[in-house]
Amino acid sequence: MNDFVYKNGRLHAEGVDLATIAEKVGTPVYVYSSSGIERRYREYADALAGTDSMVCYAMKANDNQAVLSLLQKLGAGADTVSEGEIRRALAAGFDPKKIVYSGVGKSAEEMAFALSAGIGEFNVESDHEVDLLADVARQMGKRAKIAVRINPDVDPKTHAKITTGRKGNKFGIDLDQAMDVFKRAAKHGSLEPVGVASHIGSQITNLEPYRAAFARMVDLVKALRVEGIPISVLDVGGGLGVGYTGEEPPKVADYAKIALDAAKDAGCKLVLEPGRRLVAESGVFLTKVLFVKEGSAKTFVIVDGAMNDLIRPTLYEAHHPIVTVAEPKPGAKARPVDVVGPICESGDFFAKDRDLTPVGAGDILAITHAGAYGAVMASSYNARRLAPEVLVRGHQFAVVRPRPSFEDLIGRDRVPDWL
Repeated sequence: MNDFVYKNGRLHAEGVDLATIAEKVGTPVYVYSSSGIERRYREYADALAGTDSMVCYAMKANDNQAVLSLLQKLGAGADTVSEGEIRRALAAGFDPKKIVYSGVGKSAEEMAFALSAGIGEFNVESDHEVDLLADVARQMGKRAKIAVRINPDVDPKTHAKITTGRKGNKFGIDLDQAMDVFKRAAKHGSLEPVGVASHIGSQITNLEPYRAAFARMVDLVKALRVEGIPISVLDVGGGLGVGYTGEEPPKVADYAKIALDAAKDAGCKLVLEPGRRLVAESGVFLTKVLFVKEGSAKTFVIVDGAMNDLIRPTLYEAHHPIVTVAEPKPGAKARPVDVVGPICESGDFFAKDRDLTPVGAGDILAITHAGAYGAVMASSYNARRLAPEVLVRGHQFAVVRPRPSFEDLIGRDRVPDWL
């Protein structure tokens, strides 16, 4: 089911005309469908119903407090990668015991905060991290539950910048070193090794890499038990892809079955950490056409959004579908154009040689599948204000992160007295 459909010639988010949002809030702007997020979360919840499992939303995909609050109320836990994300999760009402703290570079200060907050699990990624966490926990008089994140050396066949489970990636501990790290952790009285964790990458559209990775995790769990280390959690990460280019990604139910079978074989509780799959297709980025520039070699549709707002096309060579908010007239003929922004970089584009029906100044474009890794990766490059974010439910909408003023932007800086 599509969260964004044409009604009476206008693209709508649920029951709200996107042209109305563009007019009242301004462009560029992100718009999220709450029913879409809910529906995609329930795909996981339904597939895992009646099992010993937990869905922890990977907050790095979209950390807006309204999105977090929505998922928290649906029963989700949170997968976090920084103190800031832990603080956001707590502010949104997540149960600390349902918060997992991942990440390859945790500082002692971040560890101490997480321990004081009472989070449920640390996913550790090196022997150095094991020792540092043990020291911090001991000094605080606490015992930290940990899962050791392994690197199963499985190729997920995705973009190189979002592949995380192969030798040569910075993430996790090589399988041939994992046993020694677990034994090292078990000797620390301030640590309690409870889980084996893994995350092989993002935007994965084939289940076979998961089968391979899960099998290696299960083998490790069984080997650890032989050594007297009782493992009770299998944290399989996330990464299930979405259909940016019309491809049909695996069904959540099929993915969940593979994960549940692995957890059952290991005799463990299952933890999953979806991010993109929950929010990507539930968001669009609205941007207004400023000019159409006819060049000798290309036609450029210049819009008011830019790569600082949505960096995925230039950073990952990512494809995002682009449609007009006004429904194209029957028989309207598309032609290839470059959709570009006003930033002074040749990398400032949303699409190259993309077929688009005729548009002119003032028309609104919707860049779809923008709910994940969009606003959360934005910057104020070129002194551009961050795009606001809007959440829709039914026939109502609310600004859930306002556009900052130029005074806010400039006011972040401090000029020393001696200048």
